[in-house]
Amino acid sequence: MTSVWRTSGWVLMGAALILALSLGVRHGFGLFLGPMSADFGWGRGVFAFAIALQNLVWGLAQPFAGALADRLGAARVVIIGGILYAVGLILMGMADSPWSLSLSAGLLIGIGLSGTSFSVILGVVGRAVPAEKRSMAMGIASAAGSFGQFAMLPGTLGLIEWLGWSTALLVLGLLVALIVPLVGMLRDRPLPSHGAEQTLGQALREACSHSGFWLLALGFFVCGFQVVFIGVHLPAYLVDQHLAATTGTTVLALVGLFNIVGTFTAGWLGGRMSKPRLLTGLYLLRAVVIVLFLWAPVTQVSAYLFGIAMGLLWLSTVPLTNGTVATLFGVRNLSMLGGIVFLFHQLGAFLGGWLGGVVYDRTGNYDLVWQISVLLSLLAAALSWPVRERPVARLQAQAA
Repeated sequence: MTSVWRTSGWVLMGAALILALSLGVRHGFGLFLGPMSADFGWGRGVFAFAIALQNLVWGLAQPFAGALADRLGAARVVIIGGILYAVGLILMGMADSPWSLSLSAGLLIGIGLSGTSFSVILGVVGRAVPAEKRSMAMGIASAAGSFGQFAMLPGTLGLIEWLGWSTALLVLGLLVALIVPLVGMLRDRPLPSHGAEQTLGQALREACSHSGFWLLALGFFVCGFQVVFIGVHLPAYLVDQHLAATTGTTVLALVGLFNIVGTFTAGWLGGRMSKPRLLTGLYLLRAVVIVLFLWAPVTQVSAYLFGIAMGLLWLSTVPLTNGTVATLFGVRNLSMLGGIVFLFHQLGAFLGGWLGGVVYDRTGNYDLVWQISVLLSLLAAALSWPVRERPVARLQAQAA
């Protein structure tokens, strides 16, 4: 038993470091919107479209990356993803046109993220730990990704101010390349196949016929819309409100810092309470926080309080959503099924990132997108409530 926990701990540490690098670098992309748009004379819609494309490609590639990780083990998938991510960052630093920005920041980084982020990495964690500890372990790994967001933001801003945005991206590309040697810590192997094991098609049909699967996916769409809209556009929004540029960076850093607490707490609570009920509460709280932020005068203090509150709710949905998928369908195809749910997250992310830029360029403000975010929170809360955290009949028969 001790050797099992040592192996699990090693895997969890490797997963945490990979997520910290992958998500930490990605969390700082909003800091490049201003300097790149200013240097090339672009509207905010050009950069917003590239990041929206990144999220769309990430989501579309995620189920395939997850299926490969389930069948072949995660190591190969993470290595390829890490290489593409690093190359994408380097080429993004050399981008000089909307087309080259979309190719690098959108296509290459999007594919790279599909192999180095939640669905694949949490699938590894889910297979490495006992079922009763799964929600907590996923919360710990997700919290590490949040720490990366907190730690990387000041460093990214410092690199931009010291070296300029182009060289800063080259440095970040070299940093992301560290994911490749970290793969050795994962020690992930596909679960042994037995004669009665589900085929890929059977797993898909089972999930697609389950209402809870689609309710989770639609709720995750809302999560993606909100976090990408806020992550990409909040720094510019605060500058529009006559706050210093460093305020936006600090707010996003606070999001990352308090997200550590939020994801860890969500993982811990998910092992003790109904995860769908917790998701309902999280989405309702997001609506309240956004309404209060828009209602109160925008000051440095209110911006910091918004960052703290949103940080507590930011990625707390991830261990709860993935944990519910694991409870419903088991861990054999967790990376693939989690990837399909995550695809909906990224469809929302594409819409949130792109719509923010379009609405701003046409109206000069973000009011409409903020209002949509509130309405979507209420919708996600309603969608999460009916989900029942009960294993499918196949798993119940195996346990009998």
